[in-house]
Amino acid sequence: MTDPGSVHPRAGDDHAHDDASLAELGYKPELKRTLGNFHTFAAGISYISILTGTFQLFYFGIAHGGPAYWWSWPMVFVGQLMVALCFCELAARYPVAGSIYNWAKKLGGPHIGWLGGWMMLTATMVSLAAVALAYQVTLPQISSWFQFIGDGTGQSAAANAVVLGTVLVTFTTLVNAFGVKLMARINSAGVAIELIAAIVLVVLLAAHITRGPGAITNTFGLGEGETLGYFGAFLTASLASAYVMYGFDTASSLGEESKDPGRNAPRAILRALVASFLIGGLILLFALLSVPDLHAEQLSVDGLQYVVLATLGSTVGQIVLWCVVIAITVCELAVHTAGIRLAFAMARDNNLPAASLLAKVSPRFQTPVLPAVVIGLVAIGILVINVNQPQIFSVITSIAIIMIYLAYLSVTLPMLIQRLRGKWVPLEGKFSLGRFGVPINVLAVLWGIGMSLNLAWPRAAVYNATGPQHWYLRWGAFLFIGVVAIGGFAYYWFVQRKRTGVLAMHAAVGPDDGGPGGPGSPTTPTP
Repeated sequence: MTDPGSVHPRAGDDHAHDDASLAELGYKPELKRTLGNFHTFAAGISYISILTGTFQLFYFGIAHGGPAYWWSWPMVFVGQLMVALCFCELAARYPVAGSIYNWAKKLGGPHIGWLGGWMMLTATMVSLAAVALAYQVTLPQISSWFQFIGDGTGQSAAANAVVLGTVLVTFTTLVNAFGVKLMARINSAGVAIELIAAIVLVVLLAAHITRGPGAITNTFGLGEGETLGYFGAFLTASLASAYVMYGFDTASSLGEESKDPGRNAPRAILRALVASFLIGGLILLFALLSVPDLHAEQLSVDGLQYVVLATLGSTVGQIVLWCVVIAITVCELAVHTAGIRLAFAMARDNNLPAASLLAKVSPRFQTPVLPAVVIGLVAIGILVINVNQPQIFSVITSIAIIMIYLAYLSVTLPMLIQRLRGKWVPLEGKFSLGRFGVPINVLAVLWGIGMSLNLAWPRAAVYNATGPQHWYLRWGAFLFIGVVAIGGFAYYWFVQRKRTGVLAMHAAVGPDDGGPGGPGSPTTPTP
């Protein structure tokens, strides 16, 4: 097998390193490389989606942390930047579909790889449902016509959110099934609109500022009388920021369909994260400084939608909200796309049921079609199960984020162990953290552990916001994620582990060559 440190692109062969990276992991190139620099950047920034995240959970941050919750935005950025920098080294060396799964497998072994992939795949399907709920927060604000069920409060809001979300998931399923080119065109156009709208929104809000920056130190007296005081309220409110800044790894998950991903994917990851931090941070800051009444009850109910309509007026406000709808749509598209590539990557290793079907690439559309349909159906199922649950927004969102953070830990923790053992060497000539690798990696791991615990903590405000109080709702994150992790790994250990091996149709070398798919590694799915 080729030493990755010695692989360099050959003259006249732009894909030499990229295909060699696939060969090292045991795969042959199958997906068509059609995506350019902006496409990979767009994939990362559309998953993060500045407008989707800020508009979906601004109300939550204000309700639980007051205007001072804004400081959770730079806190989350610094933590996620540590993770992203680690991912950049990996993206440069292994630009491969299902990046989290393959990285965890390469760094921590097949068991850690499967568990990381399983957590990420489940989290992606939950995230798909969570993002789809953002339609409910925005569309009825544009027109009451979109409130098909009830008056938009309590159970009727949750039921209507499921209807709107199902329509969105159906759309992204169809687009992804018809190929990466169509997805990339829609995604890139949507991201361009989102970025322009976000920058215009920053300018418009800045023009309406009515108070000084001291407003973002206002805590509204939240946390008084509690054990941790305002710090506890701040940690709860940080969910609103944590929800936005993740998914930057999508830029590398499309590595097998991108041109020169070993160089472009790390750039796309950092650019997506930094752009989201700067633009999103300014939107939140200027919203708090420009809203007519900082103490308005609607701030903690309707969030940024209220700020836009109250500050900019109905006409301009509605135009902005339509741009938010576009942002939500392309964000959903990116989340779905990332999930498909992850399912394809795991199935290619015969690590999912019906693997040969899930890993099949359509000769017509040049994309795995079945994973698009399955992931879409599961996301709709998650929505339907929660159809009458008023706290559906915060519960599904928080669980999705926690699982993403845990999946990221399945990469950063084994990577740190490899660094400390001296076994991790970045690819020569590509992105490298150099002597800062260990401290950045340590911070990435500590951040992942700390924020996962913070998000999963059994707070009534998140997991049992409306009465009556039940212990199983308060501990919902631990219970749900525990079942997914323990149940999933038990299935892997007793069933799937014995079948693991690159399927022959996807292997870089044949069974008789003793490489991946060779003796001892199943190359065809077990019936």
